[in-house]
Amino acid sequence: MIKRKLTDKEFRLMQVFMKIADHVYPHVKARSESFGVKSGQTVVEYGCGPGRYVVELARIVGTNGKVIAVDLVEIALQETQSKLNAEGLTNFELKLAQGYDSGIADNVADIVFAIDMFHHISDTNAFLREVFRISKPDGLLILSGGHMRRNRVKAKIAMSEIWDIVEERKEFISYKKQ
Repeated sequence: MIKRKLTDKEFRLMQVFMKIADHVYPHVKARSESFGVKSGQTVVEYGCGPGRYVVELARIVGTNGKVIAVDLVEIALQETQSKLNAEGLTNFELKLAQGYDSGIADNVADIVFAIDMFHHISDTNAFLREVFRISKPDGLLILSGGHMRRNRVKAKIAMSEIWDIVEERKEFISYKKQ
């Protein structure tokens, strides 16, 4: 399980801070484009929060692709759906996770995103095994540690013994299945 699930009030407060940050530093579109997502892919945003990246990812994968947004907090999925509906996008699924169980079938995702949420995970091995399960054999995990030091993130991933670094950038690290 995560360290502690956000309450609706905490989620709304986080959402306000993210809106302010996105207004001051509008980087979501450029960052989404830098991930290497291609048209027709199936991508998962695990811990989607208020759906900051989901809309851009849905645009990139296009009508032949799909974005699956996963979160533990129902209000997060409601906010994400509102954003996608407002943009007229229909190439998405929403999944309310039960602990580390995403509810996604095996070997579905071309790319799984864990953006600024890894610091919330208490059992990193359980989380990484779930991401491994839902990823295709050549699938990628793109991870941004958020509020966790990079060397600690890398150590936790290495301890799982199921992911290898493909690429390391300032903004994120890409991993592939071992």
